[in-house]
Amino acid sequence: MRVLRVVSIMCLAVSLGCGAARSWRGATEFPVTHGAATPLSATPPGALATTSFRNLIAVTGARSRRASSWDRSGGNADNIRIGPRETVTLLNVEGPGCITHIYWAFIDMPRLDLRRAVLRMYWDGEPSPSVEVPLGDFFGAANGLIPVYQSALMVINPGMGNSFGFNCYFPMPFARGARVTLTNDADVPLAQVGFWFHIEYEQYDTPPPTETGRFHAQWRRECLTRALVHEKTEGRPFAGRNLTGKDNYVILEARGRGQVVGLVLSVDNVAGGWWGEGDDMIFVDDEPFPPRYHGTGSEEIFGGGACPNRPYFGHYTGFSLVQNRDFSRNTIAYRWYVNDPIRFSRSVRMTIEHGHANDRANDYSSVAYWYQIEPHQPFPAFPSLAARLPLPSEEADRIDAAIARLARAQHDPAAPLIGAERGRIQAAVMAAKEAAYTGRWKEALGLLEGVRPLTEKNRPAASDN
Repeated sequence: MRVLRVVSIMCLAVSLGCGAARSWRGATEFPVTHGAATPLSATPPGALATTSFRNLIAVTGARSRRASSWDRSGGNADNIRIGPRETVTLLNVEGPGCITHIYWAFIDMPRLDLRRAVLRMYWDGEPSPSVEVPLGDFFGAANGLIPVYQSALMVINPGMGNSFGFNCYFPMPFARGARVTLTNDADVPLAQVGFWFHIEYEQYDTPPPTETGRFHAQWRRECLTRALVHEKTEGRPFAGRNLTGKDNYVILEARGRGQVVGLVLSVDNVAGGWWGEGDDMIFVDDEPFPPRYHGTGSEEIFGGGACPNRPYFGHYTGFSLVQNRDFSRNTIAYRWYVNDPIRFSRSVRMTIEHGHANDRANDYSSVAYWYQIEPHQPFPAFPSLAARLPLPSEEADRIDAAIARLARAQHDPAAPLIGAERGRIQAAVMAAKEAAYTGRWKEALGLLEGVRPLTEKNRPAASDN
């Protein structure tokens, strides 16, 4: 899987000006490099001309760099602390270059921090961001839940217990500079144990060609979508018709010239039942209905069979999280348009029905990823912290209450615990947090209830007086 993922990344980087081979001249060739004084313009013979690993073969003279949270004192505190309402700059570099990989990790972070923190990216001195997304959602972790998955462009890997590593492989070129910031919108510190990060990038002597698109990502949410009521027709399992698309959930509206390259869609299905009969409708260059890009259901977008009720993931498509087999509550899905980008010359309006003919009221949120020639049109006003938080859940509240109760019990002098009991409780809490992060709420509750008797056996009996 890793080899195929590298192949896809190299192919995407080549088409966008971050790789070693330039396709903008017509035939693929080893280019005059950004970093080296000696050009490599001759087309190599045989397999070298066609290998997808030419980015690994060509010595381009580009300069590899990394910005990270390493401990400047030489110690091992290789993380940063982000205070309440604080914005930190993760990367600020001048000149031409390209971000090639972004990584971050945490230990025991409150899951709501994934929506409390906002990731923004600015290219070439622009005043408004080209990327503006809650931290978790950018990497495919929506509604405070973390799918463990591996794909061509985004990866979330497990650590020990309630720790995860987030990775992005989208190439992000720039001509005059790049700035990446992270803002904590909460009144408490973000990731209180610490925030670990790497940003790998290259620097060049000359900027990429003028037709190189800049990376963009935008988050949207509609909570709840408005369910339309349709008159039922005998013999038809789904009532209603949608011949305009005007009531669809809107994923993206952009103007300019570029291509859509990715989508993460999250649905918190509070209406119950199968939620995914909605078609995607993508209107290109101000076209009327019907659009040239009309789908046949939500699962088709993400490469699944009918009504997926268990997670799967691949290089370009996946249902990375399915919380319950009966389709209730949270589902997260992704689609990378690596081999089939949705190209637009003037505009794109990317939409999807919420249920057949928009007949369901659920919590929809999404991240659209695209490249376009700057400038981009202004983004919608970014939602407040209150408008970003996930819908409440009785199970999630019970998990939080049980964890807090066990934490108090470990320090209760009235019912002291021996070392083995304390260790069992700590192990159960760690496992429960991991289960809760990944949406396995019933499993988390079972783990916590399993150690509850340990906190009660030493408690003095209540007096009859």
